[in-house]
Amino acid sequence: MKTLRQAKVGDTVKVVKLHGEGAVKRRIMDMGLTKGVEVHIRKVAPLGDPMEVAIRGYELSIRKADAEMIEVD
Repeated sequence: MKTLRQAKVGDTVKVVKLHGEGAVKRRIMDMGLTKGVEVHIRKVAPLGDPMEVAIRGYELSIRKADAEMIEVD
């Protein structure tokens, strides 16, 4: 299982599954990270947290803890 956190800068990956439950999963889905969407990794902060991704035509900063819950292919 590869997660969004493990993707490298410049990669374009596809969301396969969202892990987590309740409010955390709902918040991730509300940001546009849903099954089947393509995500391009734009930047990662020097200490690795947060990371900036391009999704659905906008840029999104996401924490490592949240990126760990997103399974990608």
